[in-house]
Amino acid sequence: MKTPVRDEILNVAGILFYTEGIRAVGIDRIIERANVAKATLYRHFPSKDHLVAAYLQQRHDRVVKSLEEVLNVVDQPREQIRTIFERLFEKADSPEFRGCAFALAVAEHGESERVVAVAQEHKRAVRSLLTSILEAASITDDAAPRHLALLYEGALATVAVSRDPQAVLTARDCALSVFDWAVAQRDIAVGGAR
Repeated sequence: MKTPVRDEILNVAGILFYTEGIRAVGIDRIIERANVAKATLYRHFPSKDHLVAAYLQQRHDRVVKSLEEVLNVVDQPREQIRTIFERLFEKADSPEFRGCAFALAVAEHGESERVVAVAQEHKRAVRSLLTSILEAASITDDAAPRHLALLYEGALATVAVSRDPQAVLTARDCALSVFDWAVAQRDIAVGGAR
């Protein structure tokens, strides 16, 4: 089955943007790789800005789906956190891994409100998912989900700079400590309320 033209353009652009950088990849290169006419590309994406935002939205959808899959497959909240970081480690332990696509896009294309909005929505969605894991463990501490999100983001940034995927496992261990601390605080609060 042939890939629809819009999806083919988006797939080609996504690979090039992530591996080489948004500014380094021109529209003509995408047109050549996707084997489409310029008019076809612009019919689907009125500007490079629209194409970058669509690439980020596609990536957002894929990442969130992967994170939600963890919640559907793994039962215990602590193990969900462990699994999320271990899956991130698997991705980071690849020569193609350049870090967070959203941070890279904002660093290169931060003047675009459209691009920044998609990146911010992605970060909110990840934090919301981490919050839902904590809520499933009856943890309502406001700081814990922010700490987990920061560890997740920090792992992405550290691997991008250091090229050492072990940073993700360090972040995993810290995230599990945050979870354990939050559980202990919850238990103290419940015990004190009796």
